[in-house]
Amino acid sequence: MKNYTMKDFNQQFPTEDTCLDFLVKARWPKGVFCAKCQKVTKHYRITGRKVYSCEFCGSHVSPTAGTIFHKSDTPLRSWFHAIFLMASTRTGISAKQLQRELGVTYKTAWRMFKEIRKLMAEGIAPMIGQVEVDDTYVGGKHSGKRGRGAEGKTIAVGVVERGGSATAKVIPDVKGNTLLPVIMEHAPETEGTTIYTDELTSYSTLDKAGYDHEAVNHGAKQYVSGAAHVNTVEALWSTIKRGIDGVNHSVSPLYLQSYLDSYFYRYNHRKDEMPLFLSLLERIPILASEVAAQPS
Repeated sequence: MKNYTMKDFNQQFPTEDTCLDFLVKARWPKGVFCAKCQKVTKHYRITGRKVYSCEFCGSHVSPTAGTIFHKSDTPLRSWFHAIFLMASTRTGISAKQLQRELGVTYKTAWRMFKEIRKLMAEGIAPMIGQVEVDDTYVGGKHSGKRGRGAEGKTIAVGVVERGGSATAKVIPDVKGNTLLPVIMEHAPETEGTTIYTDELTSYSTLDKAGYDHEAVNHGAKQYVSGAAHVNTVEALWSTIKRGIDGVNHSVSPLYLQSYLDSYFYRYNHRKDEMPLFLSLLERIPILASEVAAQPS
């Protein structure tokens, strides 16, 4: 991945106007379609506003409408700067750090932090080949039982294609009927695909569903058996937990899914040539279109 520095950011987006112009071109690469004129027309910026006007009928369009910037009084360049900061490290930064870096209130920083994470929630292609599945428990330190069955923690299951993409979903429990739909969604049962798990009995539903399934028995200190292991997904969980502990310190169960989305987005784009910051900017119009297409 090409390195994209703060110097690059300042050169590409030195002013508020350059950020707005970028957004216009990203949303309407073939020109702005005027709903009133029913054709693509030239639109001119209205001074002092984030609005463009059609040269013929004078109707207005706002490049920020429907995006994560919608109805935000925060300068667009501050938003772009926040995206740059959140894309600059493997574990991201906290809302508190955004507050310090941008000089905004914590309420504003938290909103930006939450909205930018929406850009990282993307669909992935079905996984094939060697696929690892492992559940984990995320949360603060609690006394009592550790591991599965620990109280006060949130459960998530991760699905990782070796050498490929990965995803995770927060789940209410580790019952077979809960785990199987998640696995079927991201790694459909196909010829040539093998699912690797640990010895949790819930994963036996994979065999009943017709999957080629192999497991290792961690309870018996078996961590690798031929091609069977879950080391890839466990290493990813370890990185995520260290990131949460070191950067965010704790995560509410309500927001854990969006945090996981951000970590897995970084993982899935680790081999991209395009800097992560620029790939997130490309997601802005895509997300706006997805939101607009949702039934009201």
